[in-house]
Amino acid sequence: MFDQLFMAGLFAALVACLVFTRWKAVWVFVCAMLLAYFAGLVGTEEVLDKASNTGVMTLILLLLASIGLEKLSWLSRLSGNLISPSYVASVLRLGFVTAFFSAFVNNTAVVATLAHTVRSNRDHPAAKLLIPLSYAAILGGTMTLIGTSTNLIVSSFLEDATGQGLAFFDFFLVGVSVTLLGMIAILAGTRLLPEGRAEAIDINEYVIEAEVSADSSLIDKSILENKLRDLEDLFLVEIVRGNHLISPVTPHEFIEAGDKLIFSGDIKQLEALDSFDGLSLFALEEGLLRENMMEVIVMPNAAIEGRTVKESAFRSVFDAAVVGMRRGGKRLSGKLGNITIEAGDNMMLAVGPDFNERKNLDKNFVVIDDSVVEAKTTPFQNYFVTGTLLVVIVLASLNMVPLIKGIAFLLAVMLALKVVKASELRRRFPFELWLIIASALTLSAALTNSGLVALMADTLHDNLAVLGPYAALTGIYLGTLILTELMTNNAAAALSFPIAFGLAESYGISPMPFVMAVAYGASASFLTPYGYTTNLMVQNLGRYEFRDYFRAGLPLSIVYSVAVIMLIPLVFPF
Repeated sequence: MFDQLFMAGLFAALVACLVFTRWKAVWVFVCAMLLAYFAGLVGTEEVLDKASNTGVMTLILLLLASIGLEKLSWLSRLSGNLISPSYVASVLRLGFVTAFFSAFVNNTAVVATLAHTVRSNRDHPAAKLLIPLSYAAILGGTMTLIGTSTNLIVSSFLEDATGQGLAFFDFFLVGVSVTLLGMIAILAGTRLLPEGRAEAIDINEYVIEAEVSADSSLIDKSILENKLRDLEDLFLVEIVRGNHLISPVTPHEFIEAGDKLIFSGDIKQLEALDSFDGLSLFALEEGLLRENMMEVIVMPNAAIEGRTVKESAFRSVFDAAVVGMRRGGKRLSGKLGNITIEAGDNMMLAVGPDFNERKNLDKNFVVIDDSVVEAKTTPFQNYFVTGTLLVVIVLASLNMVPLIKGIAFLLAVMLALKVVKASELRRRFPFELWLIIASALTLSAALTNSGLVALMADTLHDNLAVLGPYAALTGIYLGTLILTELMTNNAAAALSFPIAFGLAESYGISPMPFVMAVAYGASASFLTPYGYTTNLMVQNLGRYEFRDYFRAGLPLSIVYSVAVIMLIPLVFPF
């Protein structure tokens, strides 16, 4: 009884920490796992077994292989032909191409590549296309085992419980159906998206912060006298004076020493400020040249999240300095060095020569830059790696070669052809995700060992007995959906699986419908920008507000949910 109470409290605390705190998911899961281990609810051998089971190793190899797959140039070649004068045609082309590539390649890389195409088009406002781009990437990930890390996590849990994971195309029938229906819902929801601006959005339109030095000749002169209103590409929007914000700035406002002048416009025109005596930019104070600009988005669970720019030692860690920031679709102003960094923040960086060589870039940022659409592989590498991937998929689907062996071979081919380097694999090794999955598998074992899973499943079974397994399946799906909107999709899947599997066992039926309900519920993040990385990526790029996701995503969420709940029992009978 004590073990059950202990695990119930630990499970509740785990959920509360993931939902109500800003603590990193990896540390929450690891700490909970260690508490269960030290309490004697799991043994040392069990912990080591969970950390190295076949499902987890397959997931890691697939994530490493995706580093090479996202370099293939097929997507960048197609990207220029996706946008046309017809808005409906543009959404459909963009959506289906995104969904197809997201079924096989990391969807953050797909969105990063196509975001440039969307924002440089002159036919439609970017805000009308970026959320559909993100939603299409989510839908595409539901079609195959490797389409999203969520599917791989669920497969790892299933293999741990039964000895047999999910096959490559187990997701395909339901996934392709919800993708087709979802694209219709996306089209229906686009009329609820903000118009944005009809012209192409300049990715360099950020806030520029310049500080007036104590010996500046601008001091004690008005904005008009200093000719700060005469700039062509930059506009003085605010002055930060101590703790006081002056906005709007009148032409007769006088400049004082220490004033921080906030300009908006094209930051490529920074040289326009050179003629003003005693103006220093934050990035220039950090010792970086202004010619090398790069736009990035802060990833969820980045090492710098929750710390200010100065606290993170940004300059020394990344060989870059922050020139401008956006959050929630709005520009941030004030002392850039004192702004606390949050996941999803859009940053414009002045980068040094070593920026691209830093080992921690991929764990902190998604880079949004013109260079992402450049071909990174030769035609031979494209064809050979693609052909090898197809062979691996066919052999794994026919159960002729285990998927883990096929992916290991694909990775070896990529290394031999120099599509990826060993240093890249070390740098992008998914260490935190591995810790989360290993910890979640261990916690699942602790929940089972304590008898809490059986108790919860029996209680749910008794309360839902009259309604039958179909109602239980619906409840598991909706519960997972709610969790994925409140935390992250991977954490939602890890928390929901033990309950879903135990509930299926209490009914004495196949666990597959419940397993798939967890997988599809964890991918159903359409209502908020926080549950899925691609949603967070496009938030600032499209200048979206929270309500834009809810309004545009609600029709899709309803269609997706109804389709999943109806199709799963047909494809995977009880």
